[in-house]
Amino acid sequence: MLTIRLLGPPAIERDGRAVRSPRGRKAWALLSYLLLAERPPSRKHLAGLLFGDADDPLGALRWTLAELRRALGTAEVLTGDPVTTAFGDDVVVDVRLVASEYGDAAPLLGGVDGFGGELLEGMHLASSPEFESWLLVERHRVSAAVEARLRQAAVARLATGRAADAVAYASRAVALNPLEEGNHELLVRSLAMAGDRASALRQVAACEDMLRRELGIEVSPALREAATSASGSSMMPPLSGRAAAASQLDAGRAAIAAGAVDAGLQCLRRAVAEADRCGDTALRGRALGALGGALVHAVRGRDEEGAVVLREAIQLATQVGDRATSVTAHRELGFVEVQAGRRRTADAWLAKAQQLAETDEELAAVLGVRGMNASDLGDYPAAFAYFGESVERAAGCADHRQHAWSLGLQARSHVLRGERSQAAVALKTSLELIYQQRWLAFLPWPQTLRAELDLDAGDVVAAAHGFEHAWELACQLNDPCWESMAARGLGLLNASRGDRAAATKWLDEATVRCNRVTDRYQWVHGHVLDTVITAALDQGDRERAAPLVASLSSLAARCDMRELVVRAELHRGRLGDPTALASARLLGAHIDNPALTRLLEDPTARRTDTTGRHP
Repeated sequence: MLTIRLLGPPAIERDGRAVRSPRGRKAWALLSYLLLAERPPSRKHLAGLLFGDADDPLGALRWTLAELRRALGTAEVLTGDPVTTAFGDDVVVDVRLVASEYGDAAPLLGGVDGFGGELLEGMHLASSPEFESWLLVERHRVSAAVEARLRQAAVARLATGRAADAVAYASRAVALNPLEEGNHELLVRSLAMAGDRASALRQVAACEDMLRRELGIEVSPALREAATSASGSSMMPPLSGRAAAASQLDAGRAAIAAGAVDAGLQCLRRAVAEADRCGDTALRGRALGALGGALVHAVRGRDEEGAVVLREAIQLATQVGDRATSVTAHRELGFVEVQAGRRRTADAWLAKAQQLAETDEELAAVLGVRGMNASDLGDYPAAFAYFGESVERAAGCADHRQHAWSLGLQARSHVLRGERSQAAVALKTSLELIYQQRWLAFLPWPQTLRAELDLDAGDVVAAAHGFEHAWELACQLNDPCWESMAARGLGLLNASRGDRAAATKWLDEATVRCNRVTDRYQWVHGHVLDTVITAALDQGDRERAAPLVASLSSLAARCDMRELVVRAELHRGRLGDPTALASARLLGAHIDNPALTRLLEDPTARRTDTTGRHP
């Protein structure tokens, strides 16, 4: 068995024993690039990327590939043009284990034999600035993938009653990303459910101190409440059997649908507790699924608890063969991961949901979320395929809300690609369906996008009406995602009027709003950051822009938002980094977005407003 370790100090092992490493840092750089590239790169591309300073770049590449084959002990890999990595089943690559959707997460706990370090730890190639930019992005992305796997392992153990085992995984996630409150909440919940309430309370205090000191923010109520967790469901007084549990489930769903969230959650928790007492596994699974969905969608800052509940719902639904509950729970877990920017785990949950789904209604919902994930990633062809099928199935089964939702997300992709007419068509139907259904909870999203199209077309009056209405409704709904999108739009509106002070005020408000909950939608966070940076650079405020560019670069890489990674590099170029444009072109080479392609071809052909987009 051959093992290739790229996390931490790079090494190659055969049957557990180290073998001679390839000579030179560029050999490791080449191997990591080949193993992590989305598609096999050409020899010309590799030679320019890593050996551009050599007298014979292609010759240097050939020598390095041969050196790698010697170190690996085989002449049948790293061949051809483009260069392929056709390793057999007897070769284990640590970064690929991290990226895999399933499998044993135990090595992620670290230690001498675990995945305890960053990608190509301590390695830098000053002579290859484009590779350095790629490596920085990959380090963030791989670190986020490790964190996601640790979280998944902890949640899985909580859902199956192994809270003591979950503590180790949650602790490692906190160590990896200590400024993420969700990791602390998961650890606090694990400690409390393992019976160690004293340690749970100490962890709450430690998190409060750290976030207050480092970020200047207060923790959410969900963190403190996690310390009181005693099991996967709430402790409620006895009711009167299965009929009462079913009645509480129906009442809870109705209350949530009517907007009475607190009452609805109380009913759903009682339904879970009573179904448990009367030993009805199927009913308890359905109640947990409903509770998990409500925690994810109806309450802000409760995604961590919702994920644990949904995992338990899947366990029970699988036991009793409740396919419908399992589909819904898988889809909801996928949605949580999409919003958090954990692409691979999101895709794994959603792929399973699609595999289980049978009805048009189920498939329309799953495919809509898969389209959202693909769009956030920057894979527009896949996004449009998912959205197209979702819209078709939703229309076919008269699921009007899903139809409107999928069209609203599809429209966003068209707006980002500069396809205004396609966006307008999708938004027209989405808005018509929303008004027919009186579905105010989703209205601010398409309303904001429609107003943005009006602003692009020069209809400032219509744009102002749309943005202002979206802002007022978003605030009434208390939805930070809608609030930040509408505030961003009002910033763009004021910039178009030449009122820079008002534009800055609204863009600052957008930044605050999208970060006021722990389970923020990371794409909106990045989108707002991108716009704020553009505005600052347009105003010549480089001091304000520089730290925001660093934040956007890190966020976009960790959350695998590839178009925003490219935009961060373009902002670096405007800040004076002479290597940034080449890096942006490397990182954006496979993103199918005509608007981005035009910008990469000619970065100076840009508008002078703060939209962050280009004609």
